[in-house]
Amino acid sequence: MGRKAKGYRRKTRYLLKRKPRERGKTGLSRVLREYEPDEKVVIKLDPSVHKGMPHRRFHGKIGVIAEKRGRSYVVNVPQGKATKEIIVRPEHITPHKEA
Repeated sequence: MGRKAKGYRRKTRYLLKRKPRERGKTGLSRVLREYEPDEKVVIKLDPSVHKGMPHRRFHGKIGVIAEKRGRSYVVNVPQGKATKEIIVRPEHITPHKEA
């Protein structure tokens, strides 16, 4: 009997799969973009970059930038009644378009 893997990226095969026209390297504009504190962002995991990737439960969630920490950002994400503070690289976040 095989034991089930309990790794950090388990069950992400379809969740983190890119669409055919999204494949390839990530553009520099996404990596070099600077975010200001209190700016809303969408956490959109980039499967090609493993460093600074938050847990898959935050994929698609909207958070607020709290501060910059080195190359990464501290993002406050609401989860139920709590607010989680996660550290995310800029490759995994995009600006939130408010209508």
